[in-house]
Amino acid sequence: MRKDVRILLVGEPKVGKTSLIMSLVSEEFPDDVPLRAEEITIPADVTPERVPTHIVDYSEAEQSDEQLYQEISKANVICIVYSVNNKKSIEKVTSHWIPLINDRTDKDSRVPLILVGNKSDLVEHSSMETILPIMNQYSDIETCVEMKPSCIKSLTRIFKVSDLDNDGILNDKELNFFQRTCFNMPLAPQALEDVKNVVRKNMTDGVKDNGLTLKGFLFLHTLFIQRGRHETTWTVLRRFGYDDDLELHQEYLFPLLKIPADCTTELNHNAYLFLQSVFDKHDKDRDCALSPEEVKDLFKVFPYMPWGPDVNNTVCTNDQGWITYQGYLSQWTLTTYLDVQRCLEYLGYLGYSIICEQESQAAAITVTRNKRIDLQKKQTQRSVFRCNILGARGSGKTSFLQAFLGRNLLKQRKIKEDHKSFYSINTTYVYGQEKYLLLHEVMPDFDFLSEEDLACDVVCLVYDVNNPRSFEYCAKVYKQYFMDSKTPCMMIASKSDLHEARQHYSLTPLDFCRKNKLHPPQPWTCNTVDAPNKDLYTKLTTMAMYPHAKLRCMCTCNRCTFCICQNILRSQLLTNIKAKFYSVVLNRHMAQADLKSSTFWLRASVGATVFAVLGFAMYRAILKQR
Repeated sequence: MRKDVRILLVGEPKVGKTSLIMSLVSEEFPDDVPLRAEEITIPADVTPERVPTHIVDYSEAEQSDEQLYQEISKANVICIVYSVNNKKSIEKVTSHWIPLINDRTDKDSRVPLILVGNKSDLVEHSSMETILPIMNQYSDIETCVEMKPSCIKSLTRIFKVSDLDNDGILNDKELNFFQRTCFNMPLAPQALEDVKNVVRKNMTDGVKDNGLTLKGFLFLHTLFIQRGRHETTWTVLRRFGYDDDLELHQEYLFPLLKIPADCTTELNHNAYLFLQSVFDKHDKDRDCALSPEEVKDLFKVFPYMPWGPDVNNTVCTNDQGWITYQGYLSQWTLTTYLDVQRCLEYLGYLGYSIICEQESQAAAITVTRNKRIDLQKKQTQRSVFRCNILGARGSGKTSFLQAFLGRNLLKQRKIKEDHKSFYSINTTYVYGQEKYLLLHEVMPDFDFLSEEDLACDVVCLVYDVNNPRSFEYCAKVYKQYFMDSKTPCMMIASKSDLHEARQHYSLTPLDFCRKNKLHPPQPWTCNTVDAPNKDLYTKLTTMAMYPHAKLRCMCTCNRCTFCICQNILRSQLLTNIKAKFYSVVLNRHMAQADLKSSTFWLRASVGATVFAVLGFAMYRAILKQR
């Protein structure tokens, strides 16, 4: 914002420049008017924008041409005053004053010009019919502080954000929402019709299907500006986050959001509802996927394209390679988790705080509680879990990521090298709850693994069963970085459709896992006809949710339940036992209502104890068999 504003008044003699300035100061029309008023400074505390304003008068009788040129060069705004009852003064606007000012200002940084029609009380007619063609002819004449193209660009974004159904028209409901958002009051039905009638009279394509088109919307603001109601347009621009330079405020794009250590960021329910509405708004063919054209249309309110071709290999797509609804939400979830500031910026461009009537887009973010608390309580409320994938080069890490998105080896071979992604994200279900699992492929630099490489909820160590030197990398990484860590780990025997070679390591992968109390290596392949099996990803998510659980199942049949948490299984079994006990008690009570209560409860207590002991003995026997 400028430190101060300097306004220069010019025009033909006797048009009333000095009278305007003096009436502004004294709030009444002076009887005696000097040839020129002295420079006046209006303090910041009495101006709408809280900026000191200097008003400078020009007099042809008292000042030289050189003094005029100096004042023009110093001015931030120039008002060309004319008398509405003097045709010669109006003609001089275009024949003298505008060319003079343009000759004395730089073409790339010309000051805005304001035409001021004075002495309107002396005539009954308006001079606007004469002046409007002049204003349309000269782009320099505008009351916006900055350049016209920037204003049009900003208003175009505002139109698209306000066009909730993306049909290219602001209907009455959308216009009312826009009016209430910007001015805290709706428009009466007749006022709405009056607005549209004004546009109809001046533009053939300003109104369509009884709604306002983009051209009509821009025309209205042009009309506001031409008629001196520039504060209306500025109110709209500021409500949608714009500053004096017609750029979005940094405070608007990046609202304050505190994220303590060991906490993650997720989108809340309202944010997902908003993003769903944005998807529906742009999925014009209703195929539950966004075509390249639809993606481009969605991001027209952005100053740049935020998603590159790698996004299509990070989330789920349809057979045409278009991002599906699930993939779209997954990408937003990924951005929120990895770079929440960028997510806030993106939501700002989409107008989240305006459409959802929130103070800022920070209201869309949930900051999860400290991970240590989750470990202490042995439960979590988080929805997004990160799994880092480590392994030697060629072990199958990238394939493991792509298989999570349902792509077999044949489909993976069609991915261009420069379009590959080191991330993939999709949903899994754990005990009936939908969760997001975020896979991150870590570059195989054994000598240096950063904090980011190690910071995750679960680790996946991948080795190639067909490569005898592949497992050694996994064993060394585990021993150096994860042996004493609380992060759960899983060993993946990749390319299990190939011949299993003897690994050049002191222990076999199975013996290594037994020695370190890890689950046996999980065979996996993506060389399938259909989409690869996703059971492993569910197991990884479960391990991430319950890292406190010990892996006690050392069998190699791979047919048993993935018993990563015997505490959960035991709890579920005891719950079932209690439920059966209470059922027995209730039935007995109904059948033998005449028994004395003391005898009944004594028998019930003994029965419950026997039932519980038998049930737990059966549970232990089942585990022993496994």
